[in-house]
Amino acid sequence: MDNNTATAESIPISKNASNDADPKMHQLPPLPYAYADLEPHIDTRTLMLHHNYHHASYVDKLNTALEPYPELQRCSAQWLLLNIDSVPEPIRSTVQNNAGGHLNHSLYWRSMAPNAGGATFGALGAAIIMQFSSFEEFKTQFEEAGSKVFGSGWVWLVCSLQDGSNEQKLAIVTTPGHENPLQKGQYPLLVNDVWEHAYYLKYENRRPDYLKSWWSVANWKEAEQRFQNPRETTDFELPEDSLCSNPT
Repeated sequence: MDNNTATAESIPISKNASNDADPKMHQLPPLPYAYADLEPHIDTRTLMLHHNYHHASYVDKLNTALEPYPELQRCSAQWLLLNIDSVPEPIRSTVQNNAGGHLNHSLYWRSMAPNAGGATFGALGAAIIMQFSSFEEFKTQFEEAGSKVFGSGWVWLVCSLQDGSNEQKLAIVTTPGHENPLQKGQYPLLVNDVWEHAYYLKYENRRPDYLKSWWSVANWKEAEQRFQNPRETTDFELPEDSLCSNPT
């Protein structure tokens, strides 16, 4: 097998990726498209490795950390991040890193779609033009922010709700490691992964080329839905967060 060829059978898959997994455990969500559907912008092998190895590893490590704490096992990754001080200190750092990796990747997969890209012309598009002067200026600032992330991290389009109202302010932010803007009261609308494993097989050290090409798969339909309903949950599994209001 050469470096540009892979089959599904050749990539390790999380033990929690199937429908037979323990429902109390976090599970690797399936991609909403086929592995080859984002070509040529995201190559098939990178997407397979990224989903079935990197994301799966965060899920497995999160479940392992939570094994001694059954009261936390049904708490979503989002809840765990937003209530990290309620997580026992011996596993707090592990949960932060792996719940963050799980949630961020779940958002990243949905920030992309086949035959997507272009511009958004709904309420979000109007807000982008108002905030950044033009759609092209927004893209330039987003790419610059992503290029300047030191080491591993993420670049986001987020919105903040002003003074408890529904008035929204957009911003481009970056986070290191697997931190999530929700932890600072900001609602993710669109995210791009700038960890090297997201792009290195195809783009090598040319992160700016990856960021520019990524617009061709940016899922503006998803971002528009999030903009319309920013307070809706951003997690995609284990919705029983009411069980976690007093986990200890």
